[in-house]
Amino acid sequence: MHVVIMGCGRVGSTLAHSLESRGHSVAVIDQDADAFRRLGPDFGGITVTGAGFDGEVLRQAGIERADAFAAVSSGDNSNIISARLARETFGVSRVAARIYDQRRAQVYERLGIPTVATVRWTADRMVRHLVPEGNVEIFRDPTSTVSIIEVPVHKDWVGRPLRQLEAAAGARVAYLTRFGIGTLPNGSTVVQEGDQLYVLVTDDIAASVTAVAATPPEGGH
Repeated sequence: MHVVIMGCGRVGSTLAHSLESRGHSVAVIDQDADAFRRLGPDFGGITVTGAGFDGEVLRQAGIERADAFAAVSSGDNSNIISARLARETFGVSRVAARIYDQRRAQVYERLGIPTVATVRWTADRMVRHLVPEGNVEIFRDPTSTVSIIEVPVHKDWVGRPLRQLEAAAGARVAYLTRFGIGTLPNGSTVVQEGDQLYVLVTDDIAASVTAVAATPPEGGH
């Protein structure tokens, strides 16, 4: 994957190294050229000096071939403007933004752009939003038999009944997060873009459930 990051502060530089260590190509944008010193001499990606909401700057960073975009500068307005530009103008499918004002974050979640915040936690969450890998355990019962894991879902499940995914995976969705709000699914729930699904599993089925969710449904593309 090619990932473009706007902002080379502590979060941006940590995120850049985390993604590069996973084998992804990375481009980092910052208005202050001195900020790139945080990346260190071992960083092998692209650095572009400029504003992340400038179309030409984004193109220099490879936005037209980008699989993901992270806006982690120190300004909420800059982050959300650049995130929306990446998604709506350049068609980047995976976009996430750091927002400091929690009240505004809820508004931006409703626009379908995940928002997150704190340095190490933010970098880890950004990686999960941009490059879903495996599953993340949220809860485990005292007997260590049943757990709840966050399961990334293939885009072709969007628009399909959640019960179809449950039937294919052989597991129940405990709850989902939609527009930043936890929701209990029911028989009429349909998977929407941006949904984060949390599934009840036992250890022996966790891998297969994750694999089914990450694969297009039968009859999909």
